[in-house]
Amino acid sequence: MASLGIGMVGSGFMGLTYSEVLAKHIPGAHLAAVTGGKRAAALAADYGVPHAATYEELLARPDVAGVVLATPDQNRLELTRAAAAAGKHVLAEKPMAPTVAECDAMIAACQSAGVNLAVVQTERFRKITLKAKEIIDSGKLGPLWMLRTISSFPISLAKELFESRPWMLDPKGGGLFMGIASHNTDFLRWLTGSNATQVFAQVHSYSDLEAPAQSVMAQIGFESGAMAHMWISSEFPAPGWPSSEVRFQVVGKHGMLDLENFEYLDVSLGETWERIMTPERFDYLKEPKSPIRLFPHIGVVREFVDSIREGRPPKVGGAEGRAAVELCEACLLSARTNQVVRLPLK
Repeated sequence: MASLGIGMVGSGFMGLTYSEVLAKHIPGAHLAAVTGGKRAAALAADYGVPHAATYEELLARPDVAGVVLATPDQNRLELTRAAAAAGKHVLAEKPMAPTVAECDAMIAACQSAGVNLAVVQTERFRKITLKAKEIIDSGKLGPLWMLRTISSFPISLAKELFESRPWMLDPKGGGLFMGIASHNTDFLRWLTGSNATQVFAQVHSYSDLEAPAQSVMAQIGFESGAMAHMWISSEFPAPGWPSSEVRFQVVGKHGMLDLENFEYLDVSLGETWERIMTPERFDYLKEPKSPIRLFPHIGVVREFVDSIREGRPPKVGGAEGRAAVELCEACLLSARTNQVVRLPLK
Protein backbone atom coordinates (compact mmCIF):
# COMPACT_ATOMS: atom_id res chain seq x y z
CA MET A 1 0.00 0.00 0.00
CA ALA A 2 1.26 3.46 -0.89
CA SER A 3 2.33 5.87 1.83
CA LEU A 4 -0.55 7.96 3.20
CA GLY A 5 -0.22 11.71 2.84
CA ILE A 6 -1.27 13.67 5.91
CA GLY A 7 -1.84 17.42 5.81
CA MET A 8 -0.79 19.62 8.73
CA VAL A 9 -3.19 22.37 9.79
CA GLY A 10 -1.42 24.72 12.16
CA SER A 11 2.20 25.82 12.38
CA GLY A 12 2.74 26.54 16.06
CA PHE A 13 4.52 24.35 18.60
CA MET A 14 2.20 21.38 18.06
CA GLY A 15 2.21 21.89 14.29
CA LEU A 16 5.99 21.53 14.45
CA THR A 17 5.61 18.48 16.70
CA TYR A 18 3.33 16.55 14.36
CA SER A 19 5.21 17.64 11.26
CA GLU A 20 8.39 16.14 12.74
CA VAL A 21 6.51 12.96 13.68
CA LEU A 22 5.02 12.51 10.22
CA ALA A 23 8.21 13.40 8.38
CA LYS A 24 10.50 11.04 10.30
CA HIS A 25 8.71 8.57 12.57
CA ILE A 26 5.63 6.99 10.93
CA PRO A 27 6.21 4.12 8.47
CA GLY A 28 3.50 4.08 5.82
CA ALA A 29 2.69 7.79 6.11
CA HIS A 30 4.30 11.13 5.34
CA LEU A 31 3.81 14.87 5.72
CA ALA A 32 2.09 15.96 2.50
CA ALA A 33 1.50 19.70 2.95
CA VAL A 34 1.17 22.44 5.57
CA THR A 35 -1.33 25.27 5.99
CA GLY A 36 -2.53 27.65 8.68
CA GLY A 37 -0.72 30.14 10.86
CA LYS A 38 1.97 32.72 10.21
CA ARG A 39 4.75 30.11 10.30
CA ALA A 40 3.11 27.70 7.83
CA ALA A 41 5.24 28.60 4.81
CA ALA A 42 8.47 28.32 6.80
CA LEU A 43 7.39 25.03 8.38
CA ALA A 44 6.57 23.59 4.97
CA ALA A 45 9.93 24.73 3.63
CA ASP A 46 11.76 23.17 6.59
CA TYR A 47 10.34 19.77 5.65
CA GLY A 48 10.45 20.22 1.88
CA VAL A 49 6.69 19.89 1.37
CA PRO A 50 4.16 22.19 -0.32
CA HIS A 51 2.64 25.13 1.52
CA ALA A 52 -1.10 25.46 0.93
CA ALA A 53 -2.21 29.08 1.08
CA THR A 54 -5.64 28.09 2.40
CA TYR A 55 -7.26 25.16 4.16
CA GLU A 56 -9.46 24.63 1.13
CA GLU A 57 -6.38 24.35 -1.06
CA LEU A 58 -4.92 21.69 1.23
CA LEU A 59 -8.18 19.69 1.27
CA ALA A 60 -8.31 19.79 -2.53
CA ARG A 61 -4.96 18.00 -2.82
CA PRO A 62 -5.40 14.39 -4.02
CA ASP A 63 -2.27 13.33 -2.11
CA VAL A 64 -3.83 14.28 1.26
CA ALA A 65 -5.73 11.37 2.85
CA GLY A 66 -6.14 12.94 6.27
CA VAL A 67 -5.40 16.04 8.31
CA VAL A 68 -4.01 16.84 11.74
CA LEU A 69 -5.81 19.79 13.32
CA ALA A 70 -3.16 21.47 15.50
CA THR A 71 -5.34 24.57 15.82
CA PRO A 72 -7.25 26.44 18.54
CA ASP A 73 -10.15 24.30 19.73
CA GLN A 74 -12.78 26.90 18.81
CA ASN A 75 -11.94 26.33 15.11
CA ARG A 76 -12.14 22.54 15.03
CA LEU A 77 -15.82 22.06 14.26
CA GLU A 78 -15.61 24.20 11.10
CA LEU A 79 -12.36 22.54 10.03
CA THR A 80 -13.68 19.03 10.71
CA ARG A 81 -16.85 19.63 8.71
CA ALA A 82 -14.80 20.85 5.76
CA ALA A 83 -12.40 17.90 5.97
CA ALA A 84 -15.23 15.38 6.21
CA ALA A 85 -17.00 16.94 3.22
CA ALA A 86 -13.74 16.56 1.27
CA GLY A 87 -13.46 12.89 2.29
CA LYS A 88 -10.41 13.44 4.51
CA HIS A 89 -9.81 11.65 7.82
CA VAL A 90 -9.32 13.86 10.88
CA LEU A 91 -6.99 13.79 13.89
CA ALA A 92 -8.00 16.62 16.23
CA GLU A 93 -5.80 17.96 19.02
CA LYS A 94 -7.24 18.08 22.52
CA PRO A 95 -9.59 19.31 23.76
CA MET A 96 -11.59 17.98 20.85
CA ALA A 97 -13.84 21.08 20.96
CA PRO A 98 -14.97 23.63 23.60
CA THR A 99 -18.42 22.06 24.09
CA VAL A 100 -20.14 18.69 23.93
CA ALA A 101 -22.50 20.08 21.30
CA GLU A 102 -19.57 20.88 18.99
CA CYS A 103 -18.07 17.43 19.67
CA ASP A 104 -21.37 15.84 18.64
CA ALA A 105 -21.44 17.87 15.44
CA MET A 106 -17.88 16.78 14.60
CA ILE A 107 -18.76 13.13 15.20
CA ALA A 108 -21.88 13.43 13.06
CA ALA A 109 -20.01 15.07 10.18
CA CYS A 110 -17.36 12.34 10.08
CA GLN A 111 -19.87 9.52 10.45
CA SER A 112 -21.97 10.91 7.62
CA ALA A 113 -18.92 11.20 5.36
CA GLY A 114 -17.54 7.79 6.32
CA VAL A 115 -14.18 9.15 7.50
CA ASN A 116 -12.30 8.50 10.72
CA LEU A 117 -12.26 11.02 13.55
CA ALA A 118 -9.45 10.52 16.07
CA VAL A 119 -8.55 12.71 19.06
CA VAL A 120 -5.11 13.38 20.54
CA GLN A 121 -4.82 11.91 24.04
CA THR A 122 -1.09 11.57 24.62
CA GLU A 123 -1.51 10.37 28.22
CA ARG A 124 -2.53 6.98 26.82
CA PHE A 125 0.72 6.62 24.88
CA ARG A 126 3.51 7.52 27.34
CA LYS A 127 5.79 4.73 28.54
CA ILE A 128 5.13 5.57 32.17
CA THR A 129 1.35 5.78 31.84
CA LEU A 130 1.22 2.58 29.81
CA LYS A 131 3.09 0.87 32.66
CA ALA A 132 0.62 2.27 35.19
CA LYS A 133 -2.31 1.02 33.12
CA GLU A 134 -0.65 -2.40 32.80
CA ILE A 135 -0.34 -2.65 36.60
CA ILE A 136 -3.98 -1.65 37.12
CA ASP A 137 -5.29 -4.02 34.45
CA SER A 138 -3.26 -6.89 35.95
CA GLY A 139 -5.51 -6.73 38.99
CA LYS A 140 -2.60 -6.29 41.42
CA LEU A 141 -4.18 -3.22 42.98
CA GLY A 142 -7.58 -4.87 43.14
CA PRO A 143 -10.77 -2.92 42.39
CA LEU A 144 -10.06 0.82 42.22
CA TRP A 145 -11.64 2.79 45.04
CA MET A 146 -10.24 6.32 44.96
CA LEU A 147 -8.19 8.52 42.63
CA ARG A 148 -6.70 11.98 42.90
CA THR A 149 -5.19 14.06 40.11
CA ILE A 150 -3.56 17.47 40.15
CA SER A 151 -2.15 19.57 37.33
CA SER A 152 -0.76 22.91 38.42
CA PHE A 153 1.83 25.52 37.55
CA PRO A 154 2.75 29.09 38.57
CA ILE A 155 0.88 32.22 37.54
CA SER A 156 3.98 33.48 35.75
CA LEU A 157 3.86 30.55 33.32
CA ALA A 158 0.14 31.07 32.70
CA LYS A 159 0.81 34.71 31.81
CA GLU A 160 3.50 33.64 29.35
CA LEU A 161 1.07 31.17 27.76
CA PHE A 162 -1.62 33.83 27.31
CA GLU A 163 0.88 36.22 25.76
CA SER A 164 2.07 33.63 23.24
CA ARG A 165 -1.35 32.07 22.68
CA PRO A 166 -3.93 34.90 22.92
CA TRP A 167 -6.58 32.64 21.38
CA MET A 168 -6.75 30.95 24.80
CA LEU A 169 -8.56 34.08 26.05
CA ASP A 170 -11.30 33.75 23.43
CA PRO A 171 -14.59 33.04 25.30
CA LYS A 172 -15.66 30.80 22.41
CA GLY A 173 -12.84 28.38 23.26
CA GLY A 174 -12.18 26.04 26.15
CA GLY A 175 -9.32 28.15 27.46
CA LEU A 176 -6.43 26.99 29.54
CA PHE A 177 -8.68 24.91 31.82
CA MET A 178 -9.90 22.58 29.07
CA GLY A 179 -6.48 22.54 27.47
CA ILE A 180 -5.09 21.05 30.67
CA ALA A 181 -8.04 19.17 32.16
CA SER A 182 -8.93 17.26 28.99
CA HIS A 183 -5.77 15.24 29.74
CA ASN A 184 -6.80 14.54 33.31
CA THR A 185 -10.43 13.68 32.60
CA ASP A 186 -9.51 11.30 29.80
CA PHE A 187 -6.83 9.64 31.92
CA LEU A 188 -9.24 9.14 34.83
CA ARG A 189 -11.68 7.38 32.50
CA TRP A 190 -8.89 5.31 30.95
CA LEU A 191 -7.42 4.18 34.27
CA THR A 192 -10.77 3.25 35.78
CA GLY A 193 -12.15 1.77 32.58
CA SER A 194 -15.40 3.43 33.59
CA ASN A 195 -17.65 6.32 32.61
CA ALA A 196 -18.29 9.21 34.99
CA THR A 197 -21.81 9.50 36.40
CA GLN A 198 -21.71 12.74 38.39
CA VAL A 199 -19.62 15.85 39.04
CA PHE A 200 -19.60 18.52 41.72
CA ALA A 201 -17.11 21.34 41.18
CA GLN A 202 -16.00 24.75 42.38
CA VAL A 203 -14.38 27.18 39.95
CA HIS A 204 -12.55 30.43 40.67
CA SER A 205 -10.01 32.85 39.26
CA TYR A 206 -8.15 34.31 42.23
CA SER A 207 -5.42 36.20 40.40
CA ASP A 208 -5.45 39.15 38.03
CA LEU A 209 -5.41 36.86 34.99
CA GLU A 210 -8.15 37.97 32.61
CA ALA A 211 -9.43 34.46 32.13
CA PRO A 212 -12.13 32.40 33.81
CA ALA A 213 -11.77 29.00 35.45
CA GLN A 214 -8.10 29.29 36.35
CA SER A 215 -8.56 27.14 39.45
CA VAL A 216 -10.96 24.19 39.52
CA MET A 217 -11.62 21.55 42.16
CA ALA A 218 -14.00 18.74 41.24
CA GLN A 219 -15.33 15.58 42.81
CA ILE A 220 -16.21 12.91 40.23
CA GLY A 221 -18.14 9.65 40.64
CA PHE A 222 -17.82 6.70 38.25
CA GLU A 223 -20.06 3.81 37.22
CA SER A 224 -17.57 1.38 38.78
CA GLY A 225 -18.09 2.97 42.19
CA ALA A 226 -14.68 4.67 42.17
CA MET A 227 -14.54 8.30 43.20
CA ALA A 228 -11.98 10.86 42.09
CA HIS A 229 -10.81 14.33 43.03
CA MET A 230 -9.45 16.60 40.27
CA TRP A 231 -7.55 19.83 41.01
CA ILE A 232 -6.51 22.04 38.10
CA SER A 233 -4.86 25.41 38.70
CA SER A 234 -2.60 27.91 36.98
CA GLU A 235 -2.53 30.29 39.95
CA PHE A 236 0.25 28.95 42.18
CA PRO A 237 2.93 31.33 43.47
CA ALA A 238 6.44 30.61 42.22
CA PRO A 239 8.04 28.10 42.17
CA GLY A 240 4.82 26.10 42.02
CA TRP A 241 4.02 22.77 43.63
CA PRO A 242 6.65 20.01 43.27
CA SER A 243 5.72 16.95 41.19
CA SER A 244 2.31 18.22 40.16
CA GLU A 245 2.42 18.96 36.45
CA VAL A 246 0.43 15.81 35.66
CA ARG A 247 0.08 13.75 38.85
CA PHE A 248 -2.23 10.82 39.55
CA GLN A 249 -2.67 8.87 42.76
CA VAL A 250 -4.68 5.66 42.70
CA VAL A 251 -5.98 3.64 45.65
CA GLY A 252 -7.19 0.08 45.12
CA LYS A 253 -8.37 -2.62 47.49
CA HIS A 254 -4.93 -4.28 47.60
CA GLY A 255 -2.47 -1.52 46.70
CA MET A 256 -1.72 2.02 45.58
CA LEU A 257 -0.05 3.81 42.70
CA ASP A 258 1.54 7.27 42.59
CA LEU A 259 2.45 8.71 39.19
CA GLU A 260 3.96 11.98 37.97
CA ASN A 261 4.31 11.95 34.19
CA PHE A 262 7.80 13.40 34.07
CA GLU A 263 9.15 12.29 37.46
CA TYR A 264 8.28 8.79 38.71
CA LEU A 265 5.92 5.83 38.99
CA ASP A 266 5.69 4.39 42.52
CA VAL A 267 3.65 1.33 43.54
CA SER A 268 2.74 0.00 46.98
CA LEU A 269 1.50 -3.57 47.32
CA GLY A 270 2.40 -4.07 50.97
CA GLU A 271 4.08 -2.07 53.72
CA THR A 272 6.48 -0.10 51.49
CA TRP A 273 6.61 1.89 48.27
CA GLU A 274 8.67 0.73 45.28
CA ARG A 275 9.86 2.97 42.44
CA ILE A 276 8.85 1.13 39.28
CA MET A 277 9.95 3.68 36.68
CA THR A 278 11.77 6.99 36.33
CA PRO A 279 11.22 8.65 32.91
CA GLU A 280 14.07 9.78 30.68
CA ARG A 281 14.76 13.51 30.93
CA PHE A 282 14.47 16.15 28.20
CA ASP A 283 14.02 19.91 27.94
CA TYR A 284 10.44 20.47 26.75
CA LEU A 285 11.04 23.89 25.17
CA LYS A 286 14.65 23.52 24.01
CA GLU A 287 14.30 19.99 22.63
CA PRO A 288 10.91 19.91 20.84
CA LYS A 289 12.19 17.22 18.44
CA SER A 290 13.65 14.98 21.13
CA PRO A 291 12.60 11.34 20.54
CA ILE A 292 11.84 11.16 24.27
CA ARG A 293 9.34 14.02 24.01
CA LEU A 294 7.92 12.77 20.72
CA PHE A 295 7.29 9.18 21.90
CA PRO A 296 3.62 9.63 22.90
CA HIS A 297 2.90 11.83 19.89
CA ILE A 298 4.32 9.13 17.62
CA GLY A 299 1.95 6.67 19.26
CA VAL A 300 -1.02 8.96 18.66
CA VAL A 301 -0.24 9.48 14.97
CA ARG A 302 0.67 5.84 14.36
CA GLU A 303 -2.70 4.73 15.75
CA PHE A 304 -4.50 7.30 13.55
CA VAL A 305 -2.63 6.16 10.44
CA ASP A 306 -3.13 2.47 11.27
CA SER A 307 -6.88 2.99 11.68
CA ILE A 308 -7.05 4.45 8.17
CA ARG A 309 -4.89 1.79 6.58
CA GLU A 310 -6.75 -1.03 8.35
CA GLY A 311 -10.20 0.39 7.61
CA ARG A 312 -11.33 0.45 11.25
CA PRO A 313 -12.44 3.07 13.79
CA PRO A 314 -9.60 4.70 15.74
CA LYS A 315 -9.07 3.42 19.28
CA VAL A 316 -9.20 6.96 20.65
CA GLY A 317 -12.02 8.37 18.57
CA GLY A 318 -14.68 11.04 18.78
CA ALA A 319 -16.56 9.32 21.60
CA GLU A 320 -13.44 9.32 23.80
CA GLY A 321 -12.64 12.94 22.99
CA ARG A 322 -16.24 13.91 23.68
CA ALA A 323 -16.27 12.17 27.06
CA ALA A 324 -13.21 14.16 28.20
CA VAL A 325 -14.84 17.43 27.13
CA GLU A 326 -18.12 16.40 28.77
CA LEU A 327 -16.42 16.04 32.14
CA CYS A 328 -14.79 19.46 31.75
CA GLU A 329 -18.07 21.07 30.72
CA ALA A 330 -19.83 19.38 33.66
CA CYS A 331 -17.31 21.00 36.03
CA LEU A 332 -18.14 24.47 34.70
CA LEU A 333 -21.88 23.77 34.77
CA SER A 334 -21.72 22.48 38.35
CA ALA A 335 -19.84 25.58 39.48
CA ARG A 336 -22.36 27.89 37.82
CA THR A 337 -25.35 26.15 39.37
CA ASN A 338 -23.75 25.04 42.65
CA GLN A 339 -25.34 21.64 41.97
CA VAL A 340 -24.24 18.09 41.35
CA VAL A 341 -24.31 17.50 37.58
CA ARG A 342 -25.40 14.08 36.35
CA LEU A 343 -23.79 12.50 33.32
CA PRO A 344 -24.29 12.09 30.44
CA LEU A 345 -25.14 15.75 29.84
CA LYS A 346 -28.44 16.38 28.14
